[in-house]
Amino acid sequence: MNNGIKITKTELLSDNWYRLNKVTYEYQKKNGEWETHIREAYDRGNGAAILLYNKEHRTVILTRQFRLPTYVNGNKDGMMIEACAGLLDENNAEDCIKKETEEETGYRIDKVQKVFEAYMSPGSVTEILYFFVAEYDKEMKISEGGGLAEEQENIEVLELDFEEALNMIRTGEIKDAKTIMLLQYAQIHALL
Repeated sequence: MNNGIKITKTELLSDNWYRLNKVTYEYQKKNGEWETHIREAYDRGNGAAILLYNKEHRTVILTRQFRLPTYVNGNKDGMMIEACAGLLDENNAEDCIKKETEEETGYRIDKVQKVFEAYMSPGSVTEILYFFVAEYDKEMKISEGGGLAEEQENIEVLELDFEEALNMIRTGEIKDAKTIMLLQYAQIHALL
């Protein structure tokens, strides 16, 4: 723990969907002086994301779904093209992403490779995201995917040419950070 940080008060502002806390803390500057800071931190738990790729066909599996925060921030239809992802819940990251992959995309994968982890919005959100890649083929498809009805998921599964997906970053059709990071990882490491 950082000895230059002393949390003095945590106030729960909302526990509706996830937890929003208002935190008051003392911060010690480099010159030794202490100052009081007040920030809000949104705790939605940690998550995992995966890029499914097929070397032979040079394709990737992505999803498309409605995302309210993007809609209220000017994304005209609120639809986002994304890598498959989900919250960890009680599962570890690897088990979680295997489960999410099957629910969202319909592909059952046994082997995944963790490639990195990152805080996605560290100024306001506590979430750390674990990033994975995995190869897929048609034989792994066991259902249509689409997510879980009880979680109100309406997910469209997309199989895209890898170069097309990279171009969709350039055109702005893909604006999701985790997806951009995974596609660029695949490009840098010549997965396809």
